[in-house]
Amino acid sequence: MDVLINVFVALHIIGIASLLGGFLTQMKAIGAGTARFTPAMLHGAVTMLVTGVALVGLNQADGQTVNNIKIGIKMAVLVVVLGLVYVKRDEETVEKALFGAVGGLTIANIFIATLWT
Repeated sequence: MDVLINVFVALHIIGIASLLGGFLTQMKAIGAGTARFTPAMLHGAVTMLVTGVALVGLNQADGQTVNNIKIGIKMAVLVVVLGLVYVKRDEETVEKALFGAVGGLTIANIFIATLWT
């Protein structure tokens, strides 16, 4: 079970790398007002959601305790990010504030995951 959990953790990290990487690669475009949500950002958010839910189930099945409040907050933040990216995915440009909000919420989710123990 530990190997399976670690595989899903790795996939979860790949998802966050895709989402955050898509944001960070467009820092200049944000300043120019030409930033847009890339397919990699959408796929990263979906990957995070699917692997996150799987990780909760696997950890509970393995008898480990799961902080449901933390997971609920992380999931709520991710659903907001996923919703924003999904709705605005076909637009040529996205407003600076909206694009910044997605980046900020993604970073907040990382800090929630790592600092909340």
